Amino acid sequence: MEGEAPVRVAQLMREIEEDVRRDRRKQLLAHGGSHEYEDPEVYAIVDGILRRAVDDLDRPASLFPEVLEDENKWRLELPLRFASHRPVAGPLLLFIKRRLLLPAFRWLYEYSLENFRRQQYVNRLLFACVEELAVENARLRKMITRPASQGGVAGSGPAQRS
Repeated sequence: MEGEAPVRVAQLMREIEEDVRRDRRKQLLAHGGSHEYEDPEVYAIVDGILRRAVDDLDRPASLFPEVLEDENKWRLELPLRFASHRPVAGPLLLFIKRRLLLPAFRWLYEYSLENFRRQQYVNRLLFACVEELAVENARLRKMITRPASQGGVAGSGPAQRS
């Protein structure tokens, strides 16, 4: 064991991740993925942006609820609630719904509830992805409009763009 070089775990993990990323990119291209993924750099950037969005999925604050304002219009309401506006017949109707109809259709409710939970997860994921892309877009716009002397892209200020 004396002549062996030490194993560099961080480097080994990077190489494994690169191999997996390369194989995943090739699979995507083989199955009709975007032709933009032929460029490994583009694929790595997209992969990084989407992974950051997934990692930030459970962050407590997001700009989307502020922009979308009325939460009742976009948030799925999962719990089943029974109510009636009828003062006399209402209690009887609620009893029938809870004791007769709900047990008969419980399987449908549970099936739908699980699908609604999945849809809510996908919605949150898409919101996180769109927000991550918006942040990335804002960074790029800021870099483009900043003068080259301040770290911007030369020749791309507001006057040069059409």
